[in-house]
Amino acid sequence: MSTSERGAADHRVSQRSGFRPEIEGLRAVAVLLVAVYHIWFGRVSGGVDVFLFLTGFLITGSLVRSAERDGRIAPFAFWARLLRRLTPAVGVVLVAVLAMAYLWLPRSRWPDVIAQVYASALYHENWALAAAAVDYLAREGAPSPVQHFWSLSVQGQFYLLWPLLLGAVLLAAGRDRMRRASLAAVGTVLAASLAYSVWITAVDQPWAYFDTGARLWELALGGVLALVVHRIAPPAPVRWALGWGGLAALVLCGVLLPVSSLFPGYAALLPTLAAAAVIVAGGGGGRTGVHRMLTWRPLMALGGLSYALYLWHWPILVVYLQLTGRSLATPLGGAAVLALSLGLAWITSTAVEGGVARLSGKVPRPWLPAWSAAMAALVIVPVLVVGSQWSDRLAEQRRERAERVIEPVDYPGAALVTHPELATVLPDLPVVPDPLDAQDDLSEHHLQGCHVDLRATEPKVCWAGPEDAEYTIAMVGASRTAHWYPALEEVALKHGWRLVSFTKSGCQFSAEVPYTQGRVFTECQEWDARAMEVLEELRPDAVFTSSTRAGAGGEVVLPGFPVRWRELDALGIDVIGIRDLPRHSYAGAECVADGTAEECTDPVGYSHAEHDPAAVRAERGRLPDNVSLVDLTEHVCPSGRCDAVVGNILVYWDHSHMTATYARTLVPVLDEALVEATGQGNATENS
Repeated sequence: MSTSERGAADHRVSQRSGFRPEIEGLRAVAVLLVAVYHIWFGRVSGGVDVFLFLTGFLITGSLVRSAERDGRIAPFAFWARLLRRLTPAVGVVLVAVLAMAYLWLPRSRWPDVIAQVYASALYHENWALAAAAVDYLAREGAPSPVQHFWSLSVQGQFYLLWPLLLGAVLLAAGRDRMRRASLAAVGTVLAASLAYSVWITAVDQPWAYFDTGARLWELALGGVLALVVHRIAPPAPVRWALGWGGLAALVLCGVLLPVSSLFPGYAALLPTLAAAAVIVAGGGGGRTGVHRMLTWRPLMALGGLSYALYLWHWPILVVYLQLTGRSLATPLGGAAVLALSLGLAWITSTAVEGGVARLSGKVPRPWLPAWSAAMAALVIVPVLVVGSQWSDRLAEQRRERAERVIEPVDYPGAALVTHPELATVLPDLPVVPDPLDAQDDLSEHHLQGCHVDLRATEPKVCWAGPEDAEYTIAMVGASRTAHWYPALEEVALKHGWRLVSFTKSGCQFSAEVPYTQGRVFTECQEWDARAMEVLEELRPDAVFTSSTRAGAGGEVVLPGFPVRWRELDALGIDVIGIRDLPRHSYAGAECVADGTAEECTDPVGYSHAEHDPAAVRAERGRLPDNVSLVDLTEHVCPSGRCDAVVGNILVYWDHSHMTATYARTLVPVLDEALVEATGQGNATENS
């Protein structure tokens, strides 16, 4: 028998048995890529896509072979096996994550960690992350120690769906035609999901990244290959090329493509087709075929630990980065993270997964489904109980803080800037809002939905103040315009003005083409156009909006700002341009919760120009006459320093957004600036 014929025969035997030894090695390569790219490069490798593909390949093949052999799918037995295999390690890791969060993560991150652990335990973490991906205010948060559970959640949802789909195919087509009918059904899912994935990735890539519908085709692709691979037996030279070529493409995927901002869509075909090529190569390719490496004992052993290693590496890395204050691991630190993750993976696999398997082997077969459900409950329920108790305790503490009477003299906030003498009598008190609550310290503008998310295209117009007011001011812009609302509302109500407000995350009130995540931000374009229509219809006396945009790259007047202002001038509407506040290198709440407030500071120049770029334009006569400029930077970052806490009040809750509590302390200075800019004042004050 020739080498080619012998390889084809071995290939057919492995297909009939369902055993593919090279898959363990492929798992090992995939998990190493995931861990190495995360730890040392801060990038996504495409290894997770291989896991999804392999899941589809193995599960589809197993279910179809079961249907052909026994004439039934037995979904409850299938789910019971998965519960026994998957949930013990998940429960252990999630309990450990809660413990690590309590010991080493800032208190400001606790509520989010608890919520994400819940979502991970119940296999819907991908949807929680999808919602956060389109929530601009949540984007700047530190990475969750369980955010890697998104792929396990997609797989969990697949496990629920696939036996039902193939069971329906079996009922409709019968046992004899099971494979052909399954190929049609799985192929249809592949085509529909891939088409949807390409579309949604182009429209909303952050959401698509976690969307089960946009990922299902990767699992279905594996399923299609499982149904036809027994018919594919290329000659040894072709299998050699497929094996090594597929492995090379997989290893280089994270280098060649920006996976986190480009996937899934058609780009994810690279790692999935690369994995398919390796599987088609199988055990062929001669003595130098890729299977020789993939079936190397150490690599196969690592493949056996791949699930547990995937679970452990990310929370260990997140804690390491938190404790060291780094964004990427050092070579030595990363090696320690990987070694510790491997050690915990071995313990989890041997003691936890192995122990459950040994106990399950002693359970009579009829009792296995009930035993599996009980075992899953035994490991998952404690996670939910601990998280629930902790969450309830945090909520109780939050209520206690909300009921606490805050004396303005003890919490002057921005008043400390205009009255520096207060510093001599300022008591040493806990910061307000508490860093644990800071992310929820939002204005009525946000709470009533007047600030819309990244996906919205229609403004949500909100009103405050008397309907018959003689003066109307509209607040329009992005989230860093919206954080002025608490102060602007109080000023408007004081003077009897009508306040109109509508803002959108990540969307400047500007005329140039906006971009987000490497694509045209069409939702912002549509929202901006509608915003102008609303303003043309309402004809407010003035529009309050950002006049500059500050970032780590500097502070500028966007080219589209003056264009919009001239359009408003043509409508007889004045513009009050508020200078953008400096951004920070640190997240305010997290920094204060993690150390002392004195350590949380940046120079204004970190993101601000030395002189207000809008004011420079005005001095040169390059702004329309309807524009008045307001700059309150000194009242947020006094003496050229942007401190996390001013006057016992937390200034920013993240890197760039003011807390509503601090914004309210700016009422006196904003009042003075707006009265000067508008020429308007309370009638009773002027009489």
